[in-house]
Amino acid sequence: YEIENITYSQKIFYYLLCHGALNDTDMGVDELYRAYVEREEVMNLVKNQAEIAGCSVERYGSSIYLMPDMENKYLGYTKADLKKEICKSGATDRDYYLSQFVIVTLIAEFFDGQGSTAKSREFLKLGELQNIVAEKLKAGYEMEQQREENGAQENILDYKSMSEAYQALKSVEEGTRAKYTKEGFVSIICDFLDRQGLIVFVQEDEMIKTTPKLDNIMEYKILNKDNYTAIMEVLRAEDEQDRENKNFKSEL
Repeated sequence: YEIENITYSQKIFYYLLCHGALNDTDMGVDELYRAYVEREEVMNLVKNQAEIAGCSVERYGSSIYLMPDMENKYLGYTKADLKKEICKSGATDRDYYLSQFVIVTLIAEFFDGQGSTAKSREFLKLGELQNIVAEKLKAGYEMEQQREENGAQENILDYKSMSEAYQALKSVEEGTRAKYTKEGFVSIICDFLDRQGLIVFVQEDEMIKTTPKLDNIMEYKILNKDNYTAIMEVLRAEDEQDRENKNFKSEL
């Protein structure tokens, strides 16, 4: 490797460590972006450094992202770290799983579209998100009870525990968004996602918007064509199994 390419790769990796992303519009570092995009040796060196550090480097559109592996406890967040960040003191596992459920619900509300883009809306109000979380927890708990009545041995998610954790949070108190209120719990999660550069949370207006970073990750990685095809194959398999069960019952 040429020393110039090695130097470029080190500068790029350090920039990604500090900022998490490198965009073609970032002032003063456009040379680094071009080096990564135009020089294969530089790209390979950066990816190699990331692999050693327990990360991956992905380019989505005109942005390059440093993404810690799931097991990376130094550059990412551990379960204990997230508990401290977004849950009340003395939080249990059910509080933690509830926080993750809120995040997944938020993402699903923005990215449930079909067609040229999966993004289906531009903003979401905090109160609306609270109501959606409550509705989905209720529906999930009812489904869980139905499965148990039908003899199911295992549930996919523990809706009962998450529902209990959500109901244990107090109703909103005027002028406060403490972690022990429903509004405060959801607000703190949104504030955390805002600090990660995934959403824009306008607290004064209680408005939630996604950032290009989250849009890119969802469009290019989470909901790419291969993942979508795999999901559809699973759904088709379930539909075929349902039809077989119905045909079997009709024959009986």
